[in-house]
Amino acid sequence: MCTLEKLDGLFIVTITGNDEHRLNPILIDSIRAALHRAKIESESMGPTALITTGHGKFFSNGYDLSWALSDPDPGQAQAQTRPKLMSKKLRCLVSDLTSLPMPTIAAVTGHASAAGFVLALSHDYIVMRKDRGFLYMSELDIRLKISSWFVQIVKSKIASPKVWREVILKASKINAEMAVEWGIVDSAHDSAEETVEAASRLGMELVKRNWDGKVYAENRKTLFVDVMAALSSDETVGDTDCNDSHKAVSKLGEGFQRRTLRGVKSKSWKTGKREIKKLMGKIEDNDGMEFDKKEKVEIGEKQPGRRGRKRKSKKGKGKFG
Repeated sequence: MCTLEKLDGLFIVTITGNDEHRLNPILIDSIRAALHRAKIESESMGPTALITTGHGKFFSNGYDLSWALSDPDPGQAQAQTRPKLMSKKLRCLVSDLTSLPMPTIAAVTGHASAAGFVLALSHDYIVMRKDRGFLYMSELDIRLKISSWFVQIVKSKIASPKVWREVILKASKINAEMAVEWGIVDSAHDSAEETVEAASRLGMELVKRNWDGKVYAENRKTLFVDVMAALSSDETVGDTDCNDSHKAVSKLGEGFQRRTLRGVKSKSWKTGKREIKKLMGKIEDNDGMEFDKKEKVEIGEKQPGRRGRKRKSKKGKGKFG
């Protein structure tokens, strides 16, 4: 899962735990919930910036392929329902980052592979740890076709065709110093702590520019219009129409959304049925969310004391599912 912290004008999303941070629907929904919350809170603040980082050895080791390829339902397995759901959710996460009304920084303190590499590239800036971690587009080595939308992000964020070749057609494992030389990351640092500190310094420099967040987001979407267009489909999972894909995976996806939404409630984030509908994308606008700026909030974790608690159904009161 992940946590969301607020420090002055910075939001810090941290993917927690010492595992590989594989991108399955639960983790993706958790990150999206954190971004949504940062977006809502930023509306009552001045200029802000967002940093994404991770605990442990990995920033993210890519898609959770073991989950995607182990569907117990033969029909769903043949229809690639789980891979479609996972792809759709990651594309929505990239869209969220592209539309976020603040600068974004990936503080890569461990390995970022395949979809994890794409997640890092989806930020405006990347800072990276020198002593551990590679950027690695592994598809060629594991005999998988790379998605067209992955390639579009690579081509939009990396200038050199020679580097595209290294990344996609050579599956190079790129350390921090190589990544700086090749123009993939902005700076390299000696430890995880120094990397996050560098991201924070950069974030505060950007905050001090006093930009309008909504204008920043619109300019970013205009700059990366080809990326936004590419997010509508993923031919590698047979998803050529985003709307059809949504219908095919909605039942499975709603289960993951409910599980994630249980974990975003806290004493300092007061929300009800209307806000939950908004968070799930059923209502475009959102308001009425509050949290203590000193609090670190767990996103996607079960809240203590919930197990065994009987729910009382009251007319007019919403349930979390």
